[in-house]
Amino acid sequence: MDKLTPYFPLNKKVDKNNVVSLIIVIAIYIVVAAVLGVVVGIMSLLPIVNIIGWVVSVLIGIYELIGIILAVLAFVK
Repeated sequence: MDKLTPYFPLNKKVDKNNVVSLIIVIAIYIVVAAVLGVVVGIMSLLPIVNIIGWVVSVLIGIYELIGIILAVLAFVK
């Protein structure tokens, strides 16, 4: 898990004894996903950008899912 820390710097803020820090990090991941969903939704009006936006949206969704899982693991660890 330490090898993934540079790719997920937000997870450094999760404290093992502080549930609020875990909730804040998960909330940040969810808010970023929602904002990017709105941006991709607006960009989907253009046909070519729609395909590229969909691919970027999927990749960012996977990144955020992995980030949330690693945040929970950092809290449990």
